[in-house]
Amino acid sequence: MSQTRLGEQQYGLENIHNLVLLSHCGAGKTSVSEAILFTAKAITRLGKVDDGATTSDYDPGEVKRKISLNLVMLPCQWQEAKINLIDTPGYSDFVGEVKAAIRVSEGAIIVVCAASGVEVGSEQVWAYSDEANLPRLIFINKMDRENADFYKTLEQVQSKFGSKCLPIQLPIGAHNSFEGIVDLLTMKSYIGSPIKETEIPPSLQTQASSFREKLVEAVAETDDRLIEKYLNGEELTLEELSNGLRQAVVTGTVVPVLVGSAIQNIGIISLLNAIHGYLPSPKEREVAIIGDSDKQETIEPSQDTPLAALVFKTTADPYVGKLTYFRVYTGAIGSNSQVWNATRGGVERIGQLFILRGKTQEPVSRIGAGDIGAVAKLGLTSTGDTLCSQAQPLKIVSILFPEPIFSKAVRPKTKADLDKLGAALSRLSEEDPTLQVHREADTNETILSGLGETHLEVAAEKMLRKFGVGVELEIPQVPYKETITTSAKAEYKHKKQTGGHGQYGHVLLELAPLPRGSDSEFASKVVGGTIPRNYIPAVEKGVNEALQEGALARYPVVDIKALVYDGSFHPVDSSEICFKIAGAGALKKGLSQGQPILLEPIMNIKVTVPNDFTGDILGDLNSKRARMQGMNPEGEANVIEAQAPLAEILRYAIDLKSITQGRGSYTVEFSHYEEVPPHIAQKIIAERQTKKA
Repeated sequence: MSQTRLGEQQYGLENIHNLVLLSHCGAGKTSVSEAILFTAKAITRLGKVDDGATTSDYDPGEVKRKISLNLVMLPCQWQEAKINLIDTPGYSDFVGEVKAAIRVSEGAIIVVCAASGVEVGSEQVWAYSDEANLPRLIFINKMDRENADFYKTLEQVQSKFGSKCLPIQLPIGAHNSFEGIVDLLTMKSYIGSPIKETEIPPSLQTQASSFREKLVEAVAETDDRLIEKYLNGEELTLEELSNGLRQAVVTGTVVPVLVGSAIQNIGIISLLNAIHGYLPSPKEREVAIIGDSDKQETIEPSQDTPLAALVFKTTADPYVGKLTYFRVYTGAIGSNSQVWNATRGGVERIGQLFILRGKTQEPVSRIGAGDIGAVAKLGLTSTGDTLCSQAQPLKIVSILFPEPIFSKAVRPKTKADLDKLGAALSRLSEEDPTLQVHREADTNETILSGLGETHLEVAAEKMLRKFGVGVELEIPQVPYKETITTSAKAEYKHKKQTGGHGQYGHVLLELAPLPRGSDSEFASKVVGGTIPRNYIPAVEKGVNEALQEGALARYPVVDIKALVYDGSFHPVDSSEICFKIAGAGALKKGLSQGQPILLEPIMNIKVTVPNDFTGDILGDLNSKRARMQGMNPEGEANVIEAQAPLAEILRYAIDLKSITQGRGSYTVEFSHYEEVPPHIAQKIIAERQTKKA
């Protein structure tokens, strides 16, 4: 069977490896994935990231930026097993893709650059792998780079991630002289590409023996029989070592560290052997489902039970329409069939199934348990849904995506763009669950929220490329409001004589401030029919319309009570419209007499930062008019809780990233409105008047 046609062959649960490639941006994940595909003969030539020619970075946005923006499926075959490799973005704005890929994997390869060492992104993906309890390997890449230092990088790995990270290989040379690896299990050297097996260079003999000793000891500790043999001074066989190491990797007591260079294609065969030899198969990992009483339960993965599959990604393809990626946990799914969407409670028609590799789609007739596939043009299914059999429905625990924290207002460039904007935004947020769209009623803006500035820029480029909608992104306006601070009385008479019927409406209003957050009220205590009862609703309508624009800066008015207590009418000239005009006029007058003030939205903000950055963050929050609410230590981090005006934290995602080098995170939610300090209010009012003028 030719390697490139994976679809015709059915793999058992024990012959599949679903694994996610993780790293800091720029450590070389995509080059590693390319080298793996090339070594496994899934592709015939090695593409380079800089040329935009790799299998996984085919999206125009990725080629332009030279970084991955999406998760990409890269299946290949190695030693009769199928490896579903998922390449993911390293840039933190695209962590939604990383979370989805981790959710459908049983193992992870964390790529670390031998020259830059352990970076912020490496720490983040390590934490995500811990959360998901994923067995993993570490691959120290770019040994051919200037300043590549395996031992220094290893030291960083062990100090950040623990002493359980143990090398099973050592490099031979570095930078220009990097030529191969020493395998600490076989105690042989493997040099060059194509690979040659030789003896260990004499200069590395002592180091290799001492690192091997640590490895053997850690492996022996996983099994009583092995530890006994080890303590009695007996040599463990290669088979005992390999089996013991696999056990240690699956249980997470050892994380093997491998080394190589993806661009030189050195160390990649050993990496593939380690994936096949040490990382678990779908058979070894139970499936988390939501049971009858909404409690989490687990079931065994199996080929012979009814279908259960999780949708982990949706993309809008301009040619194929919607493409849905799914992972089958139990049973199998066939082309041209019907399945039940347990999340939406509806039947879904399945057309032709595909296996994806980069942008290529290979049609297949069925996808079995443990495997990953895709299907086009599903009607009601979105990311996180469970597809199953209608006779035996069940729900797989969905994917937990991070909440959006950075927002921009979306302005269509032309009238044609405006007409298509709504549909494009809803397809975009369906494709990426970390994007959210809402309409801000007070400012009349469409707000797009995501995980950072790059995230939103990429979304805007995608809208233009995929749906032909041109937009500009701007900092959102702050929805200020206005209110009064003292009671006031106001009178307004609307009187016009124009020959024939005139116009007459006369209203006396009393305004009073209400407690913050109570909105506005209208009441009447007109007695003796000075204003006929049928005109009171018109007065209320006029008052409510005038509340939309305050006296200070024409922002909406809140927290006031308007009481109509007197007025007069004309039996011929009065009408509803006259009293509506009079109600609005009286309110406007009363607002300017009630010592009006400007109100701004105050947000609850919760910032999680490493201890070293706590002082800098507190200083920065103080400069943003924040009020501290408390601070709690959490491991090696502090959780700072504060309240800050929305106006000051519109770009907080960018500030936090630069202060903490990307190590901080935060959540934010609306709390309440309060008065803007007078010196700031003056500036806002002046700007607003210029704008309105």
